[in-house]
Amino acid sequence: MTDPRALAWPPAPIKTERLVLRESEARDRAAVIELNASPEVGTYLGGPRPRAELERTVPEVPGQRPGFFVVELDGATIGTIQLDPHDPSPSGNRRLEAGETELGYLFLPEAWGYGYATEACSAALDWFAGALHDEPVVLYTQTANARSMRLAAKLGFTELERFEAYDAEQWFGVWSSVTPPA
Repeated sequence: MTDPRALAWPPAPIKTERLVLRESEARDRAAVIELNASPEVGTYLGGPRPRAELERTVPEVPGQRPGFFVVELDGATIGTIQLDPHDPSPSGNRRLEAGETELGYLFLPEAWGYGYATEACSAALDWFAGALHDEPVVLYTQTANARSMRLAAKLGFTELERFEAYDAEQWFGVWSSVTPPA
């Protein structure tokens, strides 16, 4: 498998019908802090992080790394998408074999319910498939997170397993641009 961190970065902005996925800029810092400090966004991620801590620790240009996209709607940052090397722990061979890249996403609550996450994640996965053909992508979410469970299904992730972690049932799935033989 090819390491996703080896991709040429940044790519040209990715434009969808309503959104732009682009590399992070200094103007995105406030939105990144808001995403991570939001109680609604943090509900299934261990809770919000303290705003004062984020103000101290978020760099002037957040997320400057391969696989980190800012999602923009009409010039405003509404979320982020990450395609990052994944941590297969808790240990399990199936998770190690599933893929090396994990899809993550955060959207501001005012952007929920309009299909932006589906549109943006689809575009990011299409870009990834074009850059690293045949490489699978994995996704973890709590089964209690109904929105993320619906998004995983819409994007075409296939469930591999469920397990307990962080005092909640977790869902683990895989996506591939390659259609398996019939």
